[in-house]
Amino acid sequence: MASESSFDIVCKVDLQEVDNAIQQTMKEISTRFDFRGSNTRLTREAFELILQSADAYKAKSALEVFHQRLAKRSVSVRALKTTDPEPAAGGTVRIKMTIQEGIPQEKAKEIVRLIKDSGVKVQASIQGDQLRVKGKNKDELQQVIQSLRAENLDIEMQFVNYR
Repeated sequence: MASESSFDIVCKVDLQEVDNAIQQTMKEISTRFDFRGSNTRLTREAFELILQSADAYKAKSALEVFHQRLAKRSVSVRALKTTDPEPAAGGTVRIKMTIQEGIPQEKAKEIVRLIKDSGVKVQASIQGDQLRVKGKNKDELQQVIQSLRAENLDIEMQFVNYR
């Protein structure tokens, strides 16, 4: 009697960890000498982050500090879609970031195609903003996970509900 095993591919970001990284970033920026008087701010509303600073150099430096804080809190930077610095009101510069929540449909189709092209005997199906991969052999599922981790898909993926 062969039972099927499965796992889900999801993209979820812990927003509390993002908020903690924002607070740590703002604390560090407020104490650093090179940010004095720059009025650098980092705010989050829902799934959008806005970093505003006096110039592009300070904005990119603050973004680097934020990325370091995210890494320390185990949040992948690949879960953020960051725009280039753009001019904002009052001669400041703004960088917008969007937190990726769920796998976009076109990326999901690309992942399914990669799984099918790998030749492993598993079935992949798109279920809303996540994917489910089923197979009879757990070793084949592990092989799929390893091959997807090796691919450069520019999205953050977690493999959950492995059974």
